[in-house]
Amino acid sequence: MNLTLGFSPCPNDTFIFDAMVNGQIDTRGITFDYVMEDVATLNAWAEQEKLDITKLSYSTFLHTVNKYALLHSGSALGVGVGPLLVAMKPLDLANAANYKIAIPGFNTTANLLLSLALPQAKNKTELVFNEIEAAVISGEYDAGLIIHEGRFTYQKKGLTKLMDLGDWWEQTTQAAIPLGGIVMRRSYSPDLCATVDAILKESLAWSWKRYPELTPFITSNAQEMEEDVMRRHIQLYVNDYTTDLGDIGRKAINTLFEKAKSGGLLTQELPGTIFY
Repeated sequence: MNLTLGFSPCPNDTFIFDAMVNGQIDTRGITFDYVMEDVATLNAWAEQEKLDITKLSYSTFLHTVNKYALLHSGSALGVGVGPLLVAMKPLDLANAANYKIAIPGFNTTANLLLSLALPQAKNKTELVFNEIEAAVISGEYDAGLIIHEGRFTYQKKGLTKLMDLGDWWEQTTQAAIPLGGIVMRRSYSPDLCATVDAILKESLAWSWKRYPELTPFITSNAQEMEEDVMRRHIQLYVNDYTTDLGDIGRKAINTLFEKAKSGGLLTQELPGTIFY
Protein backbone atom coordinates (compact mmCIF):
# COMPACT_ATOMS: atom_id res chain seq x y z
CA MET A 1 0.00 0.00 0.00
CA ASN A 2 1.26 3.48 -0.88
CA LEU A 3 0.40 6.56 1.17
CA THR A 4 1.31 10.15 0.40
CA LEU A 5 3.07 12.03 3.20
CA GLY A 6 4.07 15.64 3.69
CA PHE A 7 6.44 17.23 6.20
CA SER A 8 8.89 20.11 6.37
CA PRO A 9 12.67 20.00 5.78
CA CYS A 10 13.25 21.29 9.32
CA PRO A 11 15.43 19.06 11.53
CA ASN A 12 12.62 18.13 13.89
CA ASP A 13 10.57 16.69 11.02
CA THR A 14 13.39 14.95 9.16
CA PHE A 15 14.52 13.51 12.52
CA ILE A 16 11.04 12.04 13.07
CA PHE A 17 10.41 10.67 9.58
CA ASP A 18 13.92 9.58 8.56
CA ALA A 19 13.63 5.86 9.33
CA MET A 20 10.10 5.34 7.99
CA VAL A 21 10.70 6.99 4.61
CA ASN A 22 14.23 5.62 4.09
CA GLY A 23 13.61 1.94 4.78
CA GLN A 24 15.33 1.76 8.16
CA ILE A 25 12.40 0.08 9.96
CA ASP A 26 9.59 -2.34 9.16
CA THR A 27 6.74 -0.35 7.62
CA ARG A 28 4.31 -3.30 7.47
CA GLY A 29 4.12 -3.30 3.68
CA ILE A 30 3.33 0.42 3.51
CA THR A 31 5.43 2.70 1.32
CA PHE A 32 5.42 6.44 1.91
CA ASP A 33 5.55 8.73 -1.09
CA TYR A 34 6.81 11.82 0.68
CA VAL A 35 7.25 15.48 -0.18
CA MET A 36 8.92 18.21 1.87
CA GLU A 37 7.45 21.70 1.83
CA ASP A 38 7.30 24.77 4.07
CA VAL A 39 4.59 24.90 6.71
CA ALA A 40 2.40 27.39 4.81
CA THR A 41 2.29 25.09 1.78
CA LEU A 42 1.51 22.04 3.90
CA ASN A 43 -1.29 23.94 5.62
CA ALA A 44 -2.77 25.00 2.27
CA TRP A 45 -2.59 21.43 1.01
CA ALA A 46 -4.33 20.20 4.17
CA GLU A 47 -7.20 22.56 3.44
CA GLN A 48 -7.42 20.89 0.01
CA GLU A 49 -7.02 17.41 1.53
CA LYS A 50 -4.20 16.80 -0.93
CA LEU A 51 -2.16 14.28 1.09
CA ASP A 52 -3.02 11.10 2.98
CA ILE A 53 -0.80 12.00 5.94
CA THR A 54 0.62 15.42 6.67
CA LYS A 55 2.32 17.66 9.16
CA LEU A 56 0.24 20.76 9.75
CA SER A 57 -0.10 23.65 12.13
CA TYR A 58 -2.63 23.13 14.90
CA SER A 59 -4.37 26.30 13.75
CA THR A 60 -4.98 24.66 10.37
CA PHE A 61 -6.15 21.51 12.13
CA LEU A 62 -8.91 23.65 13.69
CA HIS A 63 -10.36 24.03 10.18
CA THR A 64 -9.55 20.58 8.78
CA VAL A 65 -10.52 18.40 11.75
CA ASN A 66 -13.51 17.03 9.83
CA LYS A 67 -11.15 15.85 7.06
CA TYR A 68 -8.21 14.61 9.12
CA ALA A 69 -7.72 12.79 12.41
CA LEU A 70 -4.78 13.45 14.71
CA LEU A 71 -2.15 10.78 15.31
CA HIS A 72 -0.84 10.33 18.84
CA SER A 73 2.80 10.57 17.75
CA GLY A 74 4.75 13.21 15.88
CA SER A 75 3.47 16.45 17.40
CA ALA A 76 5.58 19.51 18.13
CA LEU A 77 4.28 20.65 21.48
CA GLY A 78 5.95 21.78 24.65
CA VAL A 79 7.20 24.62 26.82
CA GLY A 80 9.46 27.41 25.63
CA VAL A 81 8.96 26.57 21.96
CA GLY A 82 6.64 29.34 20.84
CA PRO A 83 7.03 31.82 17.98
CA LEU A 84 8.70 35.17 18.55
CA LEU A 85 7.61 38.60 17.36
CA VAL A 86 10.80 40.50 16.44
CA ALA A 87 11.79 43.87 15.03
CA MET A 88 14.89 45.94 14.32
CA LYS A 89 14.15 48.17 17.32
CA PRO A 90 11.83 48.13 20.35
CA LEU A 91 8.21 48.89 19.44
CA ASP A 92 5.21 49.70 21.63
CA LEU A 93 2.81 46.78 21.20
CA ALA A 94 -0.03 49.01 22.33
CA ASN A 95 0.26 50.41 18.78
CA ALA A 96 0.33 46.99 17.12
CA ALA A 97 -2.56 48.00 14.85
CA ASN A 98 -0.20 50.43 13.11
CA TYR A 99 2.59 47.97 12.32
CA LYS A 100 3.20 45.98 9.16
CA ILE A 101 3.93 42.43 10.29
CA ALA A 102 5.35 39.54 8.27
CA ILE A 103 3.98 36.14 9.32
CA PRO A 104 4.82 32.56 8.26
CA GLY A 105 1.27 31.84 7.08
CA PHE A 106 -2.25 32.91 7.99
CA ASN A 107 -3.16 29.36 8.97
CA THR A 108 -0.12 28.72 11.15
CA THR A 109 -0.34 28.24 14.90
CA ALA A 110 2.11 31.14 15.16
CA ASN A 111 -0.44 33.48 13.58
CA LEU A 112 -3.25 32.01 15.68
CA LEU A 113 -1.30 32.86 18.84
CA LEU A 114 -0.56 36.35 17.52
CA SER A 115 -4.27 36.84 16.77
CA LEU A 116 -5.22 35.76 20.28
CA ALA A 117 -2.52 37.84 22.01
CA LEU A 118 -2.73 40.96 19.82
CA PRO A 119 -6.13 40.92 18.07
CA GLN A 120 -5.61 44.53 16.98
CA ALA A 121 -2.63 43.51 14.80
CA LYS A 122 -4.43 43.17 11.47
CA ASN A 123 -1.86 44.41 8.92
CA LYS A 124 -0.19 41.05 8.27
CA THR A 125 1.47 39.63 5.18
CA GLU A 126 2.29 35.97 4.60
CA LEU A 127 5.91 35.12 3.71
CA VAL A 128 7.88 31.89 3.62
CA PHE A 129 9.15 31.48 7.19
CA ASN A 130 12.87 31.68 6.33
CA GLU A 131 12.38 34.98 4.45
CA ILE A 132 10.84 36.89 7.36
CA GLU A 133 14.00 38.01 9.15
CA ALA A 134 15.50 39.50 5.98
CA ALA A 135 12.25 41.29 5.19
CA VAL A 136 12.25 42.93 8.63
CA ILE A 137 15.95 43.82 8.43
CA SER A 138 15.39 45.47 5.04
CA GLY A 139 12.69 47.68 6.56
CA GLU A 140 9.94 46.26 4.37
CA TYR A 141 8.07 45.25 7.54
CA ASP A 142 8.00 46.77 11.01
CA ALA A 143 7.99 43.37 12.70
CA GLY A 144 8.13 39.69 11.89
CA LEU A 145 6.76 36.54 13.45
CA ILE A 146 9.55 33.95 13.41
CA ILE A 147 9.46 30.21 14.01
CA HIS A 148 11.79 27.19 13.87
CA GLU A 149 15.52 28.00 13.88
CA GLY A 150 14.79 31.73 13.93
CA ARG A 151 14.52 31.44 17.71
CA PHE A 152 18.24 30.73 17.83
CA THR A 153 19.55 33.12 15.18
CA TYR A 154 17.56 36.36 15.32
CA GLN A 155 19.89 38.15 17.77
CA LYS A 156 22.94 37.49 15.59
CA LYS A 157 21.13 39.31 12.80
CA GLY A 158 20.53 42.41 14.89
CA LEU A 159 16.86 41.78 15.62
CA THR A 160 15.22 42.39 18.99
CA LYS A 161 12.43 40.39 20.62
CA LEU A 162 9.12 42.20 21.09
CA MET A 163 7.09 39.29 22.44
CA ASP A 164 7.45 35.57 23.04
CA LEU A 165 4.05 34.15 22.05
CA GLY A 166 4.91 30.86 23.70
CA ASP A 167 5.46 32.55 27.05
CA TRP A 168 2.22 34.47 26.60
CA TRP A 169 0.28 31.25 25.92
CA GLU A 170 1.84 29.36 28.83
CA GLN A 171 1.21 32.18 31.31
CA THR A 172 -2.36 32.70 30.06
CA THR A 173 -3.46 29.05 29.93
CA GLN A 174 -0.99 27.14 32.15
CA ALA A 175 -0.85 24.65 29.27
CA ALA A 176 1.86 23.45 26.91
CA ILE A 177 1.81 25.11 23.50
CA PRO A 178 0.60 23.03 20.53
CA LEU A 179 2.51 24.01 17.39
CA GLY A 180 2.20 21.25 14.80
CA GLY A 181 0.79 17.76 14.58
CA ILE A 182 0.63 14.77 12.24
CA VAL A 183 -2.79 13.94 10.82
CA MET A 184 -4.25 11.25 8.55
CA ARG A 185 -7.36 11.20 6.40
CA ARG A 186 -10.50 10.27 8.34
CA SER A 187 -11.53 8.08 5.41
CA TYR A 188 -8.91 5.51 6.41
CA SER A 189 -9.77 2.86 8.98
CA PRO A 190 -8.77 3.28 12.62
CA ASP A 191 -6.64 0.12 12.27
CA LEU A 192 -4.60 1.60 9.42
CA CYS A 193 -4.21 4.90 11.29
CA ALA A 194 -3.00 2.96 14.34
CA THR A 195 -0.47 1.10 12.19
CA VAL A 196 0.90 4.34 10.77
CA ASP A 197 1.00 5.81 14.27
CA ALA A 198 3.06 2.83 15.49
CA ILE A 199 5.46 3.13 12.52
CA LEU A 200 5.90 6.83 13.25
CA LYS A 201 6.71 6.10 16.88
CA GLU A 202 9.28 3.45 15.86
CA SER A 203 10.84 5.85 13.36
CA LEU A 204 11.31 8.42 16.11
CA ALA A 205 12.82 5.80 18.44
CA TRP A 206 15.27 4.81 15.67
CA SER A 207 16.51 8.40 15.42
CA TRP A 208 16.83 8.84 19.19
CA LYS A 209 19.00 5.71 19.39
CA ARG A 210 21.50 7.38 17.06
CA TYR A 211 21.34 10.86 18.52
CA PRO A 212 23.41 13.09 18.79
CA GLU A 213 24.48 11.71 15.41
CA LEU A 214 22.76 13.60 12.60
CA THR A 215 22.06 11.53 9.52
CA PRO A 216 22.59 12.89 5.99
CA PHE A 217 18.81 13.05 5.59
CA ILE A 218 18.69 15.62 8.38
CA THR A 219 21.78 17.64 7.50
CA SER A 220 21.19 17.76 3.74
CA ASN A 221 17.69 19.16 4.15
CA ALA A 222 18.35 21.71 6.91
CA GLN A 223 18.41 25.25 5.58
CA GLU A 224 21.48 27.36 6.35
CA MET A 225 21.95 25.75 9.73
CA GLU A 226 25.03 24.66 11.66
CA GLU A 227 24.88 21.23 13.30
CA ASP A 228 24.71 22.63 16.83
CA VAL A 229 21.65 24.67 15.78
CA MET A 230 20.11 21.52 14.27
CA ARG A 231 20.55 19.71 17.58
CA ARG A 232 19.08 22.60 19.57
CA HIS A 233 16.17 22.61 17.16
CA ILE A 234 15.58 18.87 17.66
CA GLN A 235 15.92 19.10 21.45
CA LEU A 236 13.41 21.94 21.60
CA TYR A 237 10.72 20.61 19.28
CA VAL A 238 11.06 16.82 19.69
CA ASN A 239 10.18 15.69 23.21
CA ASP A 240 7.95 13.33 25.18
CA TYR A 241 4.86 14.85 23.58
CA THR A 242 6.28 13.88 20.18
CA THR A 243 6.48 10.24 21.18
CA ASP A 244 2.93 10.34 22.56
CA LEU A 245 0.76 13.33 23.41
CA GLY A 246 -0.55 11.80 26.63
CA ASP A 247 -3.20 13.39 28.81
CA ILE A 248 -1.32 16.67 29.24
CA GLY A 249 -0.80 17.05 25.52
CA ARG A 250 -4.43 16.30 24.74
CA LYS A 251 -5.50 18.86 27.33
CA ALA A 252 -3.30 21.51 25.73
CA ILE A 253 -4.81 20.83 22.30
CA ASN A 254 -8.35 20.99 23.67
CA THR A 255 -7.46 24.30 25.33
CA LEU A 256 -6.28 25.66 21.99
CA PHE A 257 -9.57 24.68 20.37
CA GLU A 258 -11.53 26.29 23.22
CA LYS A 259 -9.53 29.54 23.04
CA ALA A 260 -9.93 29.69 19.27
CA LYS A 261 -13.68 29.20 19.56
CA SER A 262 -14.09 31.81 22.32
CA GLY A 263 -11.99 34.23 20.28
CA GLY A 264 -14.26 33.84 17.26
CA LEU A 265 -11.57 32.05 15.26
CA LEU A 266 -13.39 28.71 15.07
CA THR A 267 -16.96 28.49 13.86
CA GLN A 268 -17.48 24.92 12.63
CA GLU A 269 -18.87 22.08 14.68
CA LEU A 270 -16.23 19.58 15.75
CA PRO A 271 -16.43 15.79 15.35
CA GLY A 272 -16.79 13.56 18.40
CA THR A 273 -13.02 13.17 18.69
CA ILE A 274 -10.07 14.84 17.05
CA PHE A 275 -8.18 11.53 17.02
CA TYR A 276 -8.66 8.56 14.69
